[in-house]
Amino acid sequence: MKLKADIAGDKLDVEIVRNGDRVTASVDGREYDLTLTTPEPDLISLWDDKGSTEFFVDTDKQSRAKKVYVNGRQFDIDIIDPRNSRIASSAEGSADGTAEIKSAMPGKIVRILVETGSEIAKGDGVIVVEAMKMQNELKAPKDGIVREIRAVEGSAVNAGDILVVIE
Repeated sequence: MKLKADIAGDKLDVEIVRNGDRVTASVDGREYDLTLTTPEPDLISLWDDKGSTEFFVDTDKQSRAKKVYVNGRQFDIDIIDPRNSRIASSAEGSADGTAEIKSAMPGKIVRILVETGSEIAKGDGVIVVEAMKMQNELKAPKDGIVREIRAVEGSAVNAGDILVVIE
């Protein structure tokens, strides 16, 4: 998964590949091979051959912003997922038209958060897809009404599959 991170104005390219409890991370070209556990919600423990570090993550549910605490220090981090940006930007030009929420990669539908006919606002959670052991909540790219749900909870989806249609 490729992401962008903004830490106090410092923009970093981040790529994460997770395989069970093993994580390979690249941060601005620096490579890390780590073991990851989550002993409690919002608590992440990472370790490598040099030792371990625990991170407490306080996520603002209304935005992408996260406060991460490491050894008593607070870091404000904004995580940008380019896949969500592509979805949002493709719908911007069609504010009066139809927006399709598509799966960015193969996965499994974990939860459908809306019903056909429901009114939603831009940024509302619509559907949750699990891919590579991570759950991704896909959000509405615009205000509108859910016209069609083409996914079923528990079903497998492929990259590019249309999951929800919003008008």
